[in-house]
Amino acid sequence: MKNFVVKVNGNVYNVEVEEATGVTNAPIAASAPAQAPAAAPAPAAAPAGATTVSAPMPGNILDVKVSVGQSVNAGDVLCILEAMKMENEILAPSAGKVVAVNASKGSTVNTGDALVSIG
Repeated sequence: MKNFVVKVNGNVYNVEVEEATGVTNAPIAASAPAQAPAAAPAPAAAPAGATTVSAPMPGNILDVKVSVGQSVNAGDVLCILEAMKMENEILAPSAGKVVAVNASKGSTVNTGDALVSIG
């Protein structure tokens, strides 16, 4: 047995792998190294004291209902997030003015990604 430490999406796993005792005759195809996708630009940082509304789950942004400088009330719809074939309204947790919009229509987000900041 050989022990390996594998990191997947930020999670660390200890893995034991057993060496195969038989010899296989299957050809191994050589492949070109995979190219890493270009990094997305970093979202604008929210000003100090701003409330950041984050994605509660991974999905696609179907629509953004607010823009920077717009006043919102608690419970107003900020954007529509499609996840698991369902449309989810992302609501403002408090009243204030939109100071940053980090999501755009058609973009893909992960859990915890900043969508909108309210100051």
